[in-house]
Amino acid sequence: MPESDRLIFDDSRRITGPGMIWNRRGALVDILVEDLDKSDVVTAWQTEIARVLHALGWQDSETNFRIFENGVTLLISAPTDLLYSAVFVIETSWHLTAHKLLGSASEDFDKLVADLRAVIALEENPALIKLQQAADAKAIDILSDDDFVSLGHGRGSQVWGVNELPNPDDVDWDRLHNLPVALITGTNGKSTSVRLATAIGEAAGLMSGSTSTDYVKLGDDILDYGDYSGPGGARMLLRDRRLEIAFLETARGGILRRGLPLFQARAALVTNIAADHLGQYGVNTVEALAQAKFAVARAVSQDGVLVLNADDPLVVANGLGFERSKCWFSLDADNGLVEAARAAGEACCWVDDEAICYYDGNDVVLQIATEDIPITMGGNARFNVQNAMGAIGLAKAMGIANEAILKGLTQFSASPDDNPGRCNEFDVRGARIFVDFAHNPHAIAAMSSLLEKLPARRKHLLISHAGDRSDEEIADLTKGAVGFHPDIVVIAELADYLRGRALGDVPALIEKQCLASGVAAAAIRHAASPSAGVADILGNIGAGDVALILALADRDRVFELIRAAQH
Repeated sequence: MPESDRLIFDDSRRITGPGMIWNRRGALVDILVEDLDKSDVVTAWQTEIARVLHALGWQDSETNFRIFENGVTLLISAPTDLLYSAVFVIETSWHLTAHKLLGSASEDFDKLVADLRAVIALEENPALIKLQQAADAKAIDILSDDDFVSLGHGRGSQVWGVNELPNPDDVDWDRLHNLPVALITGTNGKSTSVRLATAIGEAAGLMSGSTSTDYVKLGDDILDYGDYSGPGGARMLLRDRRLEIAFLETARGGILRRGLPLFQARAALVTNIAADHLGQYGVNTVEALAQAKFAVARAVSQDGVLVLNADDPLVVANGLGFERSKCWFSLDADNGLVEAARAAGEACCWVDDEAICYYDGNDVVLQIATEDIPITMGGNARFNVQNAMGAIGLAKAMGIANEAILKGLTQFSASPDDNPGRCNEFDVRGARIFVDFAHNPHAIAAMSSLLEKLPARRKHLLISHAGDRSDEEIADLTKGAVGFHPDIVVIAELADYLRGRALGDVPALIEKQCLASGVAAAAIRHAASPSAGVADILGNIGAGDVALILALADRDRVFELIRAAQH
């Protein structure tokens, strides 16, 4: 690629499912642009990609683009069997475009096209295309990767090696079918919503599976640990023949890197939208982040339901245009969207006199007191009241009976066993200790707001941040954390997450903001690690105290220390 400060080739990648911009498989490039009109860049690229596609005979390929603050994203669609080739195709088109814009000589066009044809010949897999066409005609989901191709989901699935695909006429289509699958996205609450909805599925007697940033789980079995909030985790789960219902955490990174794992979901949930991980993949604003997360709406089936938080302005702004079935939920019974849904005979959910009410379009068919849902901490954890409503909306959309929904809501606890790292409460010598993995201002402020309501003799805070956050972000995160007015703040170093900073840099920024927020200098202590910080707090905590442990590392050791202190 030609090098220039005005045109920087940032990234190229395959897109295997619906994404931020459209619902096509294909490839894209991200280009950073400076001192050039971005529209002119797009126009020049459209000319060059048209030349390349025509030369290759890819007349069915479509193009698209997105202009953002400091660059452009350029996309082409491509057949399922030629996604790697599509990356080379779009990279070639950008090579030609950049040289044209910079006034330099590109490589010979005919040679570039010949090289592309050779790559295509190595990758093309006509058997995969035939199988996909047959599956599409029967509305059976097809999942493919470098090694395997599967049809259907879970108990209705079958898997083949990518080079051992059957003729469609030889497939036993009668035994293949899709399962109820839900996609869960948002800035915060994804993992809790996934786990709560999965518990509801289990309460219904279904073999329920989930993917998340922590693991892939089916029933009581952990299939693998790790961040599986993208398509890879979904394929692992959906190909397990024990599976009967699935809840897939769908994070921003997976959407932007590869797209969604499937094209047809029974339901999708958007919990909320707040600033987090901005500045990557051309997503520089919270409005663009909302657009990325609303990719899940593209995958909701014609008879499916999109479950939406009516209390979140960005969710509302992006959800209003969704033309198929929606289920709005709100903490406010007088929310205008909820009232409009009820008047129109549409499903919705709200809180009235501290009871969650679900309306199915005809009547209120489910009610439960917020205090009867353990993760709401007696109704005080309003973010988990919202997560409960979202899970109810998903469960109803997936046909789960009210009795099972109520059973799941009341049996799912705030313990590390049920919901690790999400508002986990421990009693240590009469003190209440809360452990949470919150890592963005929205989540930290929510936890701080919860603890501010609790009576306490003294309040303790353990806080740390990774070094890849900006100074401003670290200040905002810290400001939110000290919002519950802790009496003692322990600042922990994250030696394994310096990410370009020196030891002590981040703790110094945290301390600076603590002092600016009114924390007394004598109340601030430092620890070499989160586990050392927890040990400090455990050594000083007493009956009637409340502690918030924001554990971003040493998580297993943190839990071990707290459990040991309980005995």
